[in-house]
Amino acid sequence: MTDIDKTAGPKDTPPAGAEAIKAIPVRHYGRYVSAVIAIALFVAIIYAFGQGRINWHAVPDYFFDDRIMTGVGKTLLLTVLSMLIGIVGGIVLAVMRLSKNPVTSSISWFYIWFFRGTPVLVQLFLWFNLGLVFEYINLMPFYKDYWSNFMTPLLTALLGLGLNEAAYMAEICRAGLLAVDEGQTEAAHALGMSHGKTLRRVVIPQAMRVIVPPTGNEVINMLKTTSLVAAVQYPELFRYAQDIGQNSGAPVEMYFLAAAWYLIMTSVLSVGQYYIERYYARGSSRQLPPTPWQKVKTNMLSLGRPSGGMA
Repeated sequence: MTDIDKTAGPKDTPPAGAEAIKAIPVRHYGRYVSAVIAIALFVAIIYAFGQGRINWHAVPDYFFDDRIMTGVGKTLLLTVLSMLIGIVGGIVLAVMRLSKNPVTSSISWFYIWFFRGTPVLVQLFLWFNLGLVFEYINLMPFYKDYWSNFMTPLLTALLGLGLNEAAYMAEICRAGLLAVDEGQTEAAHALGMSHGKTLRRVVIPQAMRVIVPPTGNEVINMLKTTSLVAAVQYPELFRYAQDIGQNSGAPVEMYFLAAAWYLIMTSVLSVGQYYIERYYARGSSRQLPPTPWQKVKTNMLSLGRPSGGMA
């Protein structure tokens, strides 16, 4: 009896007389044309800036100037403090908005409606000029002074940026809280946990996966929005760049310098945002995608392997 090899598969060689199929990749001519056009436009823009009447040597001369570095530090400080105010206020407003109490819910709705509906620059000027309404501030035995002395440029910047950010963070936090299944809250209450403890231990940790990505965008946006406080005389990066430009006779060059520093800071924050999002995505993905550094290492290792075999 002849044994039959059940593991044998179809032959790799084509049958006699048959011609092997040769696969020809599809050529995407549109991609080549668009790439050439994009490169040509990029080169044209670079050439136009190179031929413009701009003293590019002034940018590296003042790039690490003491005033510029002070402005960078104050910009970062203002960003951190304003975001702290915005995040804390946003969480409180989100909880108020989701409350079954119609009074607190309405107050939260009105706050969000007002601060989201008016420009940040207008809010900064309103805070700066509220001395026309409140002549002085009186905190009983703790503090009493005229409004003009109390409302310093730093306090104006923090209130204008932080309270405005709280309105946006409230909607972000509300979306994150609503993304958590109601069964999680019901189970926590069934175990005897209070409403506040349920929020801290069950709801908020799960909502962070939804809250973190847009919050990272808000931090980057806040960093750029700090340039508006130059209008209320607070000295940050853009304000110092303006002053140096007026004194040195190179105002446009200092605008490019400020833009370069904003790009550096936002790039660093973007990297941090990427890894924070990756950290909170661990519970939602079976396998996290490789990081850029891991991709580079994989490509370098693949280049070192001999072709046609294992390393």
